[in-house]
This record gives sequence, structure tokens and C-alpha cells, in this order.
Amino acid sequence: MLRDDLPAAADARRAEAQVIAEAYRTAHRGNDHAALVAAIADALADLAAAERRTDMVRLQVSRGFVRCAAGKA
Repeated sequence: MLRDDLPAAADARRAEAQVIAEAYRTAHRGNDHAALVAAIADALADLAAAERRTDMVRLQVSRGFVRCAAGKA
């Protein structure tokens, strides 16, 4: 897909990514490598937090099924 063919939502994501990248670069005083490492570390931390939340929801759902089944017995 050519860049000019991207849908509007993809263009908006790209623009948001550029703003975020520039914020990291500014925070790291123009050091592109440090900015990239910090952005990746933050993304990995966010991913781990999302996985923990997903695991907690799965556990709650599983407990709900067990409770519901126990109540019917």
C-alpha cells in the first residue's frame, strides 16, 4: 500500500506517532537512540500492564462461572 493510499484513520495514527516520537526525542535532547529505547520500554510496560489486566478479567470470569455452576448444584 502506498503512503498516499492510507485511510484517514491510519493517517491520524501516523500523525499521532510523529507527535509522540518528537516528544520522546525532545525529552532525550535529540538523542534518537535513547528516545527509541525509552519509547520501546514504555510500550513494553504498557503491554505488560494490559496483559495483567486481561489475566485479572479472565480470572474473574472463571470464578463467575465456577460460582454460577456451584449455585446450580
